[in-house]
Amino acid sequence: MSIHPAGASTAAPLPPCPRGEPLLGHARALRNDPLHFLQAQAQAHGDVVRVDAGLASLVLLAHPDGVRHVLQEHARHYTKQSRGFAVLRELLGQGLLTSEGDAWLRQRRLAQPAFHRQRLEGFARLMVDAASDLASELEARAQSATPFDVAADATRLTLRIASTTLFGTDVSGASHDIAEALGRVQVTAYKWLTQPASMPRWLPLPAHRRFARDHDTLDRVVRGIIEARRRDAGTHHDLLQLLMEAHDADTGERMSDAQLRDEVLTLLLAGHETTANALSWTLMLLSQHPAVRRELEAELARELGGRTPSPGDLPRLALTRRVVDESLRLYPPAWSFSRVALQDDVIGGFRIPRGTYVLLSPWVTHRHPDVWENPEGFDPDRFLPEREQERPRFAWFPFGGGPRQCIGSQFALMELVLVLATLLQRVRLDLTPGQDIRPTAAITLRPRPGIRMTATRR
Repeated sequence: MSIHPAGASTAAPLPPCPRGEPLLGHARALRNDPLHFLQAQAQAHGDVVRVDAGLASLVLLAHPDGVRHVLQEHARHYTKQSRGFAVLRELLGQGLLTSEGDAWLRQRRLAQPAFHRQRLEGFARLMVDAASDLASELEARAQSATPFDVAADATRLTLRIASTTLFGTDVSGASHDIAEALGRVQVTAYKWLTQPASMPRWLPLPAHRRFARDHDTLDRVVRGIIEARRRDAGTHHDLLQLLMEAHDADTGERMSDAQLRDEVLTLLLAGHETTANALSWTLMLLSQHPAVRRELEAELARELGGRTPSPGDLPRLALTRRVVDESLRLYPPAWSFSRVALQDDVIGGFRIPRGTYVLLSPWVTHRHPDVWENPEGFDPDRFLPEREQERPRFAWFPFGGGPRQCIGSQFALMELVLVLATLLQRVRLDLTPGQDIRPTAAITLRPRPGIRMTATRR
């Protein structure tokens, strides 16, 4: 894939744009079935293809070289201030995910110490304890063989882990309300994002009122966390305390409650929603591939011998980690995101004019047939070191990449490996037959209508 420097002056053509519906373009396909639609466009028209979203035009970059160009090599020439992030900002405010420029850099520097390796390892015990409690529940369910939705369990588990490790409080008792509200606002936000034109939010439409109610539900949880901490005079060593004590080096000003709310909501939702989805997809895949599951169980027996895992075990749980990586390849929770070109560019021989919305999709790139052999297949050994070296750098990017790579990527990977190791030593989870589980693309990639499983004690 040929890449020209950002700002290059060339007579390169615009990317191809397949014909869409009159006026709507491809907006209906993007809303109804974006996963299939985008993958089909890349396969039919190449690694750089325009998508007509009605009043906006997107350019999908399917090849890892184009992704690397935008996220790493020329990241300063692309901004997150796209329509998609404007919709996210309505929910999350100006948090670490949605802020830009100096504000983002300041917030990143404030939050980064909480994600240092030593601090992450200190969180491991909380992760394992939470997973052990869930394993006990699953062992109890095994006696009756009653099916359950493992996606709901994963949501409750990761919400407990995120809230206790990052903010020193357990809000998993409100997991049902949080999950229901978050699910609805995600769907609504994605519909707004794929509308040909934005509707004013002050219009008293049912979707607008429902979004406001769900937003208030999430806001109450977060403000409750902040208010409880302000009443607590004890010593804490978590991210919330770090943010509350942080101050501007020039003015001495601390974060306002509004700023704290944005950061806490961003980290709480990003810290549990994507991990819950990843855990759910992984358990589904292991049930569908019993040979891999037996190998994983043998690794756990060999390396752990029945004891709970710790961070020191992570290098020895190599297959468990490869299973996680392959699950993230097939079902990346952050399935797509966008950037806006700040100046003219050329990628893959095609002109990218200033102001173009550039769409990057792990779902599409993780299935690129020139990069991945049998791309739809489940093969954790793709991530053996010698095979990884054969692939381009951005062939796999479930956490983004470059300067704006997800700050919690190592937190999430450690959590997924430790939770899997804890659960699968004690129970075997099997899909109930006859399900039609489909990935639903909203802001994140969720299993619909859920993942029904039964448990067996090991």
